Amino acid sequence: MRERDAQSKSLMQRIRVSGTTPELKVRSKLHRMGLRFRCNRRDLPGKPDIVLPRHRLAIFVHGCFWHGCAQCDRGLRLPKTNAEFWAQKRSSNIARDEAVSVQLKDAGWKILVVWECVTRKEECLDAFLAEVLSYILRQDDAADR
Repeated sequence: MRERDAQSKSLMQRIRVSGTTPELKVRSKLHRMGLRFRCNRRDLPGKPDIVLPRHRLAIFVHGCFWHGCAQCDRGLRLPKTNAEFWAQKRSSNIARDEAVSVQLKDAGWKILVVWECVTRKEECLDAFLAEVLSYILRQDDAADR
């Protein structure tokens, strides 16, 4: 049993908090769209993955497994071993995400969540970001008038 615990620990230590592949894809697309941003601002609740300060937009790139994506299979499936732990872990992540969203909205920030499954297909990510950002930019223009 100890060997299995050591293997699990080794696997879990390799999981990165920032600089993940989905996050890098989103950052690359935003940069190509001409938008400038900051990463992991510690002064904001939840330390958003990407922040566009000019537009007061906080972007979170959520992993489907860790944050319970309802759009794909990875977000709905739980591991067979230690299922109770993982269910509790996921529900606490979701509760934390909701609390952070409330704090940011109360501070006047807009929030965008990009799911890992959206980043897997480049055309899906392009369409998603273009649609959302055009909406946000239209809102900013309307507020400036």
